Amino acid sequence: MVLCSLGDGSVTEGEVSEAFQFAALKQLPVIFLVQDNDWGISVSADEARAMDAYEYAAGFKGLERIRVDGADFEASYRAMESAISFVRSERKPILVHATVPLLGHHTSGVRREWYRTPEDLARHQQRDPLPRLRSQIGSIREATDIELEAQREVEEAFAAAVASPDPDTTTVTHHVFAPTTVTAESGERQPSGGSKVVMVDAALHAIEEIMATYPEAILYGQDVGRRLGGVFREAATLAEKFGDERVYNTAIQEAYIIGSTAGLSATGVKPIVEVQFADYIYPGFNQLVTELSKSCYLSCGKFPVQSLIRVPIGAYGGGGPYHSGSVESTLLTIKGIKIVYPSNAADLKGLMKAAFLDPNPVVMLEHKGLYWSKVPGTQDAMTVEPSADYILPLGKGRTVLESEEGMTIITYGMGVYWAKTAAAQFPGKVEIIDLRTLFPLDEDLVFNSVKKLGKCLVLTEEQLGNSFAESLAARISRHCFRFLDAPVFTYGALDLPAVPLNTELEKQMLPTAEKVAAQIRDILAY
Repeated sequence: MVLCSLGDGSVTEGEVSEAFQFAALKQLPVIFLVQDNDWGISVSADEARAMDAYEYAAGFKGLERIRVDGADFEASYRAMESAISFVRSERKPILVHATVPLLGHHTSGVRREWYRTPEDLARHQQRDPLPRLRSQIGSIREATDIELEAQREVEEAFAAAVASPDPDTTTVTHHVFAPTTVTAESGERQPSGGSKVVMVDAALHAIEEIMATYPEAILYGQDVGRRLGGVFREAATLAEKFGDERVYNTAIQEAYIIGSTAGLSATGVKPIVEVQFADYIYPGFNQLVTELSKSCYLSCGKFPVQSLIRVPIGAYGGGGPYHSGSVESTLLTIKGIKIVYPSNAADLKGLMKAAFLDPNPVVMLEHKGLYWSKVPGTQDAMTVEPSADYILPLGKGRTVLESEEGMTIITYGMGVYWAKTAAAQFPGKVEIIDLRTLFPLDEDLVFNSVKKLGKCLVLTEEQLGNSFAESLAARISRHCFRFLDAPVFTYGALDLPAVPLNTELEKQMLPTAEKVAAQIRDILAY
């Protein structure tokens, strides 16, 4: 049984609708307790909603409802007793709508007199539950003793809190992440006699091996269930193998998909979820930022959220403005999450295992243009499939192409293949670093390469302005300044609001191997 407490103002938010919808659909044993005082801060109920929570819940088939005077102790006790009994016996969801008065100020800086009329304040004051309870129980001595004891307990707790020392300021950077057990590469990356696989199959096999090994692992998201197995077939056959309770579809509810991993993680379940396209992740950002990313830090490491969020990303072949976006820079502004971006099948499988075993939120960006190596020049994304025990720790980049002179290209994802194709025109002059993980970042690998060669290009598929690539270039300039023979260059997509649907316009917007070759030529000549 789960108890969710909500202010009635929050019921107007879309994420509450998603919670109601899924609880009703799956008949989950949840009590939604709504405390309705008719106000937001200064926004009244009349201004903010067309109906209250009790009326709203009527639209969710299978969600039971109770309305109660929340200022009446006995009525409230009976209502909650009834709700708890219902959920325990029926294993179904229920909403308890409690009408309560608003007696105090919102904060010391937002005084109630500023926005409420004397009549409204008096009406709420008449419903103060404490005087009502005193009048109901009369002058029973035991009640007086309980009240005094409660007051003493509060005063002692307050005094203890005031007297407690401030935290040690040296701990301010502690508990951003819970420690992971995966710190070194292990298992066979290239088993003898192994056959090559495309990236999408490496991902599928990684999830299958995880689910076979860890019964607490589940997979859910849009269209990943039995009928389709993912729009890219990245979850094909998994529901048939592991059952509909472990692999299942959700509605179009990115906030629910991401946010629900927090509660599941707290109960020991290890969720793997999918956001169907990177462009669709934005409705889930509130949960990713507000809940998942902060939990470990705010709980001093007690409640990290283990969440593996898979996100197909990137542009190719005319996917258009809502299926082609790159979101890594936006994600990287969120502190408390890790961002992985593999460029080949072996890395994808090894990083998938490490991301699953990581006790923190991990977003795995998987370029859909690399899934099947159909894009010219991306055949190397197919690799021999690593063994089932292969694990690649997060935060370790890879040198794709070595050089003792010339310049370095620092890139990831599709950029690796633009760089490799372009570098073929400059034999022995280009070193290529595949970051593999954008956070944590393998700064040592990057800095050592730049210091060795003195010139570099940071290459991205994202729109370049204010991007991760530009941020990384600034970091390189600061740490490698004495070793540089030229400015740190960046190259990426044009700064347009969206990827065009027309394929010729798409080509104009995005980097290509030819465009990267032109950048290399200019940098080498600098």
